[in-house]
Amino acid sequence: MDEVTVRCFDGGAAAETLEAFLPAYREIYVEPPYREGPEDIAGFAGLFAVHAGRPGFRVALAVAGGEVVGFGYGFRPPPDTGWWRNLLRPPPAAFAAEDGQRTFAVVELAVRKPWRRQGVARRLHAALLAGLAVERVALTVRPEPGAAPARAAYESWGYRKLGRSQPGSAAPVYEAVVLRLRPPAADGTAPTA
Repeated sequence: MDEVTVRCFDGGAAAETLEAFLPAYREIYVEPPYREGPEDIAGFAGLFAVHAGRPGFRVALAVAGGEVVGFGYGFRPPPDTGWWRNLLRPPPAAFAAEDGQRTFAVVELAVRKPWRRQGVARRLHAALLAGLAVERVALTVRPEPGAAPARAAYESWGYRKLGRSQPGSAAPVYEAVVLRLRPPAADGTAPTA
């Protein structure tokens, strides 16, 4: 297998990466438990365009042999974010308070099947977080058995379960997890799941 290189893009350069990683997205998300079709892919592309305008937007790409084999992206949720309101059991107000600098939300982190369990996801994750001056990182993961390797990886990287999250009435229920990078401000303690 070709050597994997990981590169991170910020701002406008990050917004330009969609076409580079969309083939990998299609390949990954057609698999269970996602089973995404053409409408889902189009919806993702539209959502990516919205996310690309968020503060702190960045994308990490893993490339081998000239093709994207994994990707990740995220941004800093703004003060009016719905990220914490999606939790089925609301956290304390101090925990959910955002100022646009406190949290980095990882929206996507995925690796094509032939490159899994080789540390590619860990490298993508590290690239996304490199140089961030945030208190914590948040992400959601599917609870199905097929997502167990992802949940185990996040736990081994230091993420702790926060609770269940549902970003919309038609959306699946996810597990929300948080990684502390530095101590919270006074009164900003994490609730337990």
